[in-house]
Amino acid sequence: MKIAENIPLSTLTTMRLGGPARYVIDIEKPSEIKEAYDFAEKNHLPYYILGGGANTIARDKGFNGAIFRTTIAGITASNTEGYTIVTAGAGEPWDNVVKFTTDLGLTGCEALSKIPGLTGAAPVQNIGAYGQELADTFVSAEVYDFKDQTFKTLTKSDFGFSYRKSILNTTEKNRYLVISITLKLKKGEMSRPFYNSIEKYIGEHNIIEFGPKSIRDIVSKIRTDKLPDPAEKPSAGSFFKNIYLTEEQAKEATEKGYPVYHGHDGYKINSGWLIDQAGFNGKLLHGIRVNEKASLVLINESAKSYNDLAEARQEIIDKVKQQFGYTLEQEPNEI
Repeated sequence: MKIAENIPLSTLTTMRLGGPARYVIDIEKPSEIKEAYDFAEKNHLPYYILGGGANTIARDKGFNGAIFRTTIAGITASNTEGYTIVTAGAGEPWDNVVKFTTDLGLTGCEALSKIPGLTGAAPVQNIGAYGQELADTFVSAEVYDFKDQTFKTLTKSDFGFSYRKSILNTTEKNRYLVISITLKLKKGEMSRPFYNSIEKYIGEHNIIEFGPKSIRDIVSKIRTDKLPDPAEKPSAGSFFKNIYLTEEQAKEATEKGYPVYHGHDGYKINSGWLIDQAGFNGKLLHGIRVNEKASLVLINESAKSYNDLAEARQEIIDKVKQQFGYTLEQEPNEI
């Protein structure tokens, strides 16, 4: 276990904003989790569980407590009854898991390629992209329960997965620290029709191979083209959630000429399209740049404070609400 003091949260989160954290504790093995918790309790400090910081916003006042991070990594696989069970440590970069599965010819995660962050954060918001989401293959997670002070196995049903939600970012925030997750995948490929941008790429490049490695390659190229590298341009990935609609709402939106996508997870409108139509594409707002190629991404170009981000966020939300009647919802968590 490693303990560091007064570490700027701007160095731990990819949006590069935020004041100092009183302590940052890196947990290198499961037995150290209780030690970290006891340290926080002894010093009467709150704690916050942080992954790679790719989907987290920090405020200027910082955090007068202990940030818990895990470096527990590794990926294993075993075969059973026509499926492959894959287990990955919470500290393993998520994209390593996708590469591991696609190299084995397994389908279920290929569209989740190049999503930044660590594996332990994947179930927090039920990561999803291009028609797949973690819940599709998720079996269970090994966790430490800070409330009961014990190790537990939580199954898929325990997590209450829905669009960008689980108990870890709603009803049970900070209760569980994920140690590892287990997925159940099989040989095969995604079913068509694919997400619009994938179909477009396939058509433009005359692709006829749709196996996991091929879809991973396509998604990786799309994301590399559209989404800035947080190491080069500070951002928090997709900043707003897409708008999900009922069947009736989808019919009304279609009649208005809005591009409604109907996937296995329901009807939705890409919030990036709404932001574009509201006139924000490429604009600089309070030091925050709306990404030209993917308006769902906000880039910290010159913002100096959380307040700068908050003002840019509200300006976008207000205009989209006024023009379309939909209320955008922020995707990243906040410390």
